[in-house]
Amino acid sequence: MFETLQDRLGSILNGLTGRGALSEADVSAALREVRRALLEADVALEVVRSFTDAVREKAVGAEILKSIKPGQMVVKLVHDELVSMLGSEGVSIDLNAAAPVVIMMVGLQGSGKTTTSGKIANRLTTRDKKKVLMASLDTRRPAAQEQLRQLGVQTGIDTLPIIAGQSPTDIAARAVQAAKLGGHDVVILDTAGRTHIDEPLMIEMAEIKRKSNPHEILLVADALTGQDAVNLARNFDERVGITGLVLTRMDGDGRGGAALSMRAVTGKPIKLIGVGEKMGELEEFHPRRVADRILGMGDIVSLVEKAAENIDAEKAAAMAAKMAKGKFDLNDLADQLAQMQKMGGMGGIMGLMPGMAGMKDKMSAAGLDDKLFGRQIAIINSMTKAERANPDILKHSRKKRIAAGSGTDASDINKLLKMHRQMADMMKMMGGKKGGMMKQMMGGLAGKMGLGGLGGGMPDLSKMDPKQLEALAKQAEAAGIKPGSMPGLGGGGLPGLGGGRLPGLGGLPGMPGLPKKK
Repeated sequence: MFETLQDRLGSILNGLTGRGALSEADVSAALREVRRALLEADVALEVVRSFTDAVREKAVGAEILKSIKPGQMVVKLVHDELVSMLGSEGVSIDLNAAAPVVIMMVGLQGSGKTTTSGKIANRLTTRDKKKVLMASLDTRRPAAQEQLRQLGVQTGIDTLPIIAGQSPTDIAARAVQAAKLGGHDVVILDTAGRTHIDEPLMIEMAEIKRKSNPHEILLVADALTGQDAVNLARNFDERVGITGLVLTRMDGDGRGGAALSMRAVTGKPIKLIGVGEKMGELEEFHPRRVADRILGMGDIVSLVEKAAENIDAEKAAAMAAKMAKGKFDLNDLADQLAQMQKMGGMGGIMGLMPGMAGMKDKMSAAGLDDKLFGRQIAIINSMTKAERANPDILKHSRKKRIAAGSGTDASDINKLLKMHRQMADMMKMMGGKKGGMMKQMMGGLAGKMGLGGLGGGMPDLSKMDPKQLEALAKQAEAAGIKPGSMPGLGGGGLPGLGGGRLPGLGGLPGMPGLPKKK
């Protein structure tokens, strides 16, 4: 989402950090470029002005210009200002009210209110174990009520029965009453939208608000809206009074200006972001982590959370047991590839890893994109059970059959088998003596972070809450494990793995068994 802004700001700030002393003219020139980058990203002009003024005020102080690393201090100021623009702390949906808690969804037509209502209901049901009732108040758009009912069927969440001819305000009152009688914890009201803001829409929203007394009023806005997002947010806030924002299509190729502008103009927190079309593709918005991503610092806490959500604990335990014995077949490789796809693919993972954001372009240029994973999974799925368990039996005739079944050729199959062999060798090495090399390495890292006494390993990150993870990240940084570096690991490499590379990497650090660029 923020790739354009990330690239522009990254190159501007890299130019500053590489220099010794900075003059006021240097800072002014850099801020002029920052202003241009923000305007190109569709951030509202008033927001850009206040942002650059705030950074300049702090950056031209004598203590900054004469500090040991003035360039890094300016980067820190830009980062801190981005965080304050986006909201210093992440704010989740507030359910601290008498049941049923009413959540009213407002926004323009086509912004994704109905789908977002289903996503929020799904999230509250699966994560927070709440009993949710959804009700569609959109009587104008054809089949809008039926769409919400289908989402309810798909996710197993209750929806209010449709009664033809009822007005939106009557449906709202009936929904709250039905939620009380049905013992629901939360009721989500999916209101109607228009193609643009008009008086009848605002009157209807105010009337629904009066009838249902919502605890949360969430403005759903398309992240691709651009400059007009500011007027939209301001109008809804003045007339209806919103409590938070939900941005949809954050996985699109928009420039992210709406996210930066709406929070700054309304002062209301961005609570959730939609990052895909599936029901589970809704994330909490963490300003500090987003600022880290925009400035290319990575977001290791979000990466760990994603891993905790998507990685099956039982499968992981079984995999660890196999690794300890040095076993790793093609079924295991297929599981690994599928899990990487679930976590957002190669690009998604690289974007969250500190210092690795710039690797994405190099990897796609080398043909190492997410399509490669799809092809490799197709090849493995075209094999028989026996072939997956014992790849050594794959001779020419079998490869020919597999290539025909997966729409690939023999060279693709050979690359996959080579990658598997290298990974299997690495697994044996890691599962070897004294509890395995990986355990020793993680134990050493834990010691450096001041996490001794953990039985020679790292703590179970999947069982930590976000605050503990944030504390762990700060602890790691205090111990010298800054984004993009690990102490004592030879400039980001892993000990004992051939000078900072895993075997068979073909020149790309940290990616086992990937083919060399031809």
